[in-house]
Order: sequence, then C-alpha cells, then structure tokens
Amino acid sequence: MKIKTLFRASTLERAETDSENRTVKLSFSSEIPVERYFGNEILSHAPGAADLSRLNNGAPLLFNHDPDRLIGVVESARIADGRGVAVVRFSRNPDGERAFQDVQDGILRNVSVGYRIEQMQLTGERDGIKTYTVTRWTPHEISAVSVPADPTTQIGRNEDSGEEYAVEVIATETNEEQVEMEPETKIETVATPVVDVEQIGAEAVKAERARVAQIEAIAKKHGLEDLGRQLIEGGKSLDESRAAFLERIQETQGAKIVKTETANIGLSEKEIRQFSFMRLINALANPGDRRAQEAAKYEREISEAAAAKTGRAPQGFLVPTDVLNAKRDLVAGTASAGGYTVSTDLLAESFIELLRKKSIVQAAGARVMSGLVGNVSIPKHTGAASAFWLSEGQSATESQQTFDQVTMSPKTVGAYTDISRKLMLQSSLDVEALVRADLAAVLALAIDQAALYGTGASNQPMGLKGLLAGSAQELDFAGATPTFAEIVGLESKISSKDADVAGMRYIVNANMAGALKSAAKEAGYPVYILEGGTANGYPVLTSNQVAAGDVIFGDFAGSMMLGFWSGLDIMVDPFSGSTSGTVRIVAMQDCDIAIRHAESFARGNNTL
Repeated sequence: MKIKTLFRASTLERAETDSENRTVKLSFSSEIPVERYFGNEILSHAPGAADLSRLNNGAPLLFNHDPDRLIGVVESARIADGRGVAVVRFSRNPDGERAFQDVQDGILRNVSVGYRIEQMQLTGERDGIKTYTVTRWTPHEISAVSVPADPTTQIGRNEDSGEEYAVEVIATETNEEQVEMEPETKIETVATPVVDVEQIGAEAVKAERARVAQIEAIAKKHGLEDLGRQLIEGGKSLDESRAAFLERIQETQGAKIVKTETANIGLSEKEIRQFSFMRLINALANPGDRRAQEAAKYEREISEAAAAKTGRAPQGFLVPTDVLNAKRDLVAGTASAGGYTVSTDLLAESFIELLRKKSIVQAAGARVMSGLVGNVSIPKHTGAASAFWLSEGQSATESQQTFDQVTMSPKTVGAYTDISRKLMLQSSLDVEALVRADLAAVLALAIDQAALYGTGASNQPMGLKGLLAGSAQELDFAGATPTFAEIVGLESKISSKDADVAGMRYIVNANMAGALKSAAKEAGYPVYILEGGTANGYPVLTSNQVAAGDVIFGDFAGSMMLGFWSGLDIMVDPFSGSTSGTVRIVAMQDCDIAIRHAESFARGNNTL
C-alpha cells in the first residue's frame, strides 16, 4: 500500500508550561482511531512500536509543519500510558518568541506530529471500512499549529503533503486471502523524505552544542560547574547564563551558609604555582632537616593562613582550596614502584594510567558545595496549605504549610600512598602532580561510592541504597536483566510522586549496560531497551561503581548534594616504611552527602 506522511493533532496545556525554562510538556500521539483515506488507523504504543530516536536527537519544533519556520527543539520524547509524551523548548528567535507567548496566553493551543509508517497490520473490517493497527512508525517532527488537522479531510492524500511511499501491510489470518489479492500490500518500505527535517535538526543540534560548550567553559573558569549544568539543562541562553554566573558570584561573596571564600585565602595564580606538595611532604618527612624546613617555609605560611581562616587545626598541613582547585599540568606518572621514572630515555607522554572505576554521581549531575563552615541545614518544603470550596458567607479553615530540614555535617574520608625517598629526589617526572592526582582520584571514588552505598554507620554518610531500602521507591526485578516494563516501572515510581523532571538519568554498571543493549523491548522486534546511550528517552551512564544487578534512576542534579568542608589535610608518616626507605602520605577530606527528596530516585534489582 502506498501512502504519504501523516499528521495527528493534540492540544497544548498551559499548566504544562515552564516559563522560566521556556519548555512545554505535551502529548503528541495516542491510540485513538483516526479515519484515513485508506481506512481507520490506530497507532500502536506498545513497546518497540514507535521509533523515537529522531525526536530524542534534537528533532525540530516547527510552526504549521513549515520547515522554514523553526520555533524550537524537541528536548525529549517517550511513550507513557499509551501516549507519546514530549518536552519541547521554544527558541528565542522572533517566530519562537511569538509562538511561546501565544502558548502562554492560551492563543496557540494545538500541536501536531508528522510521522511515517513503516509497517501496519490489517486487524479488522466493518461495513466495508478496514481497520489497520500501525505496528512500526517513526515521528519526524512536532509542530505548533494554528488550525488542528481534521482527520476526516484525509490528510496525506493531497499533493502538498509529500510523495507517496510504500508501506508493508501484514494480514491477519482471517483476512489473508483478501489481502493477497492486493498486489501492492506486501512490499519493502522505501524511505523517501518529505521535508528536510534532518537538516533542520542538525542545525538545531549544532547551535545547542555551541551554547553548551560556551556555558561549560565559563563554569569551569569560575569553578561553578554545578550552576553550569543547571543552566544547560534549563535551556538558558549564553547572555542569561552570564547574568546567572555573575549573580551567583555576588551571592557567594555574602553567603551565610555556603561560604566558599572561607576555604580560599586569596592566592594569586603566581602564588599558587609556587606552592609545592613535594617541599611540604619533604619537610614533614624530615622534621630535623633544617634545609627541608627552610625550603618549605612558604608552604607552612600558606597552611597556617588556611587554618586561621577556616578555624580548623589540621593534623598535618592544611592545603587551601586555592591550590586544590588550580589546574596543574600532569606531565606523566609512574609505574607501581616508581623505579621506571628514573631514566634518560623516558617518554613521559607514554605513561600508562592506572585503570580505575569511573566516578558516576558527579557525572550524573550531583550538586557540589565546597568551602562549607560548620553544620549545614537546608530547608525542605514537605507539605502545602489546603484549598477549600466555600458557600456564601462561609469562612475558610486555616491550614499551614509544613517544613523540614536536610542536614549535612562533616564526615572524614582518608587515603594514603607510599613513595620512596629516592623517587622524590631523582625522578625525572612530575611526582608531585602524580601523587596529588592519585590521592584525589582515590578520595573521589570513595566519596562517589558512599553517595550510592554509604551505610550511615561507622562514620559513613547514608547513601542512596540505604535511604531507599524498604521503601516504595524500590522495584524487585523478576530476573537478572530487567524487562522494558520494569524499566518504565522505575520511572513510574518517581512520576507518581510528582518528582519527575527532564534531567533524570539511569546509572548502571558495564555488565548491566551490555545486558540492556541486547534485551529487546518486545519479543520478536530488534528494538532494544538501551540504544544510543538512552533508555526510554533518558540518558544511561555506566560505571562499575554501581553494584551488580542495580539499576538506579533519578534526578541527581536536583536532589543529590555533595558537601566539602575546608581544604585537604595532608600528613606525612616517615616511620611506617622507614626500613624500606618509603614515605607514607596521608590525605583526609571532610565531606557529607545529602538527598533533598528521596522520591526523586528509584532503585531496581532482582535480589532486593
């Protein structure tokens, strides 16, 4: 059977509009039968029926299906409760501004989706009218439309709706003989584009990548990566982002709880470059060596200034965050014992890094607060006031909002490494940078692991697993690899608590990622749960920090916070390895982990 590109209409709801982020959540498709020129059409929303890859890859938001009137971009799309649901973001170009204002004013109320059918099944016939269930279809673009499409006008039959293309029709057993009489029904699908929406989508993606890169560069320069992630996910323009960064810097200078400046002592770039970890370590390792003490005089002064400003007495030297946050080039590293670094022919750039598990919670967007002072209490709104319908003269019953607090208090994590005295004296590599990077990586992975699986006992923070244990936010999978329905079940646990946002993510380990890539959404169809780095439209991040069998889903950017107090406490133990001539360097960091809303997360496993 030959048909053309088809369209379906729906209605925009102003209640689903986010004015600040310029986004609208809408339903673009359903399983309601629509009368077409070839019969009644039902779009299947079963797992694997709709290919949403184009919508989830920056598909265009158009006006009246006009490819020359780009008014925004599709942020995400998914199938939920038998409907196609998408979040679209309106552009700041003139057409986008007008369209978004009309949406907010309730003037522009209709939406239409353009899609192509790959396969449909003849599922019935009544009074000479056939009913086809579309079992494979691909939406190409979403449009805000001034006049909704009328399915009775047989859209798709007109010349301006594009060229016809062939669609495979599968007959039911009861209609097999009848369909075989129609020679055009069993042919291969021909992919004939109607409008160049791919080019439009590519341009939108290119512009979006440029916006993201510029915001990330500013955030990195000023140490405001957490704010940068929020601005990127919120769809803020570059000018809006610059204003937000300036506002945050001004707020930080006068903050009462999160006081980043208290962990800094105001070192210039030149003073930061002069700071040497190895002089500091050598002085601590050799307290009787006057030359070592004199050489580390500058580092001692820095440590004392940091301790005085933070009001903390370190066990060794306190390295301020000025130094910790500075970017220093790592020329190369060392082998397991360090002996291979003493070489006249050493290729520093060829150093092979130690394989480590990837830190995952910050990659997923967890918010970092550094330079905290004292215990921190963050207000949390837990209950709203009540509304009442009143008769004439009746008074409303008093109701109150309820509040709670999320608290954070410093907990200490430590790590150590051993280096030889000769290595410090003879190595041709930047051992200082190597030791610093190694300690930082070990501490970061320990904090990352605690954010997921901290027990809340034995001086550990409480992690996500413990927080969700025994709650309605856990899902017991039937098998080692979850089904697509179970993956969607994790999303439902969050959305049922009104905690779902566009920035949610899945995190899994490598084995689970491999299993999901080979697990079909529906038996018999080569459409898999994890494709293109996403599952049901949400990003999937992989790290072996995640335990076997776990699938964790949630809003890390909005609900997980990592807090850090003061600087890094460095101590040197010259005695434990004295017989072998090694020096042990111990680093300790005060930190804590807090979850603003446990309802923003869900965890699944088949061994709960």
